[in-house]
Amino acid sequence: MFSKTNSLLPILPFLLPAISAQYTATYQVGSLPQSSEEGQSGTNQCGTTSSQTSNCQNVFVNSVEDFCLWGPPDTHSNEGDGTSKIGNVEQIVVSYCLKDGYGTRLIPQGTISGAHFVKVESEKVSYVQVTGNGDLTKLLIPAGDEGGELDPHSWTGLGNPQGGLVFTNAFSGGYEQTHEWTSFMSSNEFCIRACRDGPNAAAYCQHIYDVLSCSFTIPGDTGDGFDDCLGDPTDEAPGVYNGVTFHQDDPTTPAPHPAGATSQCTAQSTIGGGNVDIGAITALASASAPISTSVSGSISASASSSNSSSIASSSSSSSSNSSSLASSTSASRTSTSVSSTITSAASSRAVTNAAAASASASASKSNTSGAGKVTIPSLGLAALLGALGLLL
Repeated sequence: MFSKTNSLLPILPFLLPAISAQYTATYQVGSLPQSSEEGQSGTNQCGTTSSQTSNCQNVFVNSVEDFCLWGPPDTHSNEGDGTSKIGNVEQIVVSYCLKDGYGTRLIPQGTISGAHFVKVESEKVSYVQVTGNGDLTKLLIPAGDEGGELDPHSWTGLGNPQGGLVFTNAFSGGYEQTHEWTSFMSSNEFCIRACRDGPNAAAYCQHIYDVLSCSFTIPGDTGDGFDDCLGDPTDEAPGVYNGVTFHQDDPTTPAPHPAGATSQCTAQSTIGGGNVDIGAITALASASAPISTSVSGSISASASSSNSSSIASSSSSSSSNSSSLASSTSASRTSTSVSSTITSAASSRAVTNAAAASASASASKSNTSGAGKVTIPSLGLAALLGALGLLL
């Protein structure tokens, strides 16, 4: 668990101008980059041929018959006790999917005993989730491992895994990237929730309860059996009680919210097997929906200029990756679907930032092979904010 310190809080006001405008990369399935994050151990350019040695770090959450989970790439690690416990390998986990065609590893038949898919679509928040149980040692998680949390933030701001991307086609039929998601994996239980971009996405895909497991952050059915359901969101987000947010280092841990009500459930006798046709679904998405750029903070010429100048002027004050502030800015986070004109402007902004980054030793690389990609990561600043206790 990350140890918090407040010793640097007095200098925080001086950092805020450099990080006031944040941009989040948006990618389209079918045009993914080799990697989406600096230091990434795997890849996002996975092809369509599944392999049990794949290092693909894309996850899809579409239905009870078509979802993926995170798992270790090997049975050992260079961290902790050297085993592949989730806590040791969280930065390098890879994707295991039920269906062939994503270029990932496959979840072996018989691994999952229970899986319960719920789609929530409401004015407050929309998300998909899968909760369940099984013999997850078949995904190389050691027996008895109580597990850990995966999310797009982590204390570094680079995500666990670094560069992991999550998509769903449950809402529109075409793949949408979900910038906010959270997952817990252990040797016998799993859960994953992917929140559709929106003002409450970060709150309902919370990532600050990394020791409290599925029942607290992603309440749902973890028993045997398989089904697809529609659902309602809980009245308040995970960890919020009468408008007050609980933190896991508080003296008393409250009971988790009960799972939201479900309806129109369809049972399945078995899951797994079969193929997906990424090409067909990608073509559908391209024909039916504009490319979107997810943003948090203010999109303005002056904000963009501020980012560029702060990168160029100092090797230690690069603009921060937007995900590194998700927990502290979730109230103002917005998700916008923009026209091709704004997308073009965003691409221009990425070029400007990339040029500035070449003059800064700490500015991260800008990879332009992902459609609509606008990202300005900063490991140094993310690590500092992690030390301030703003990131988990």
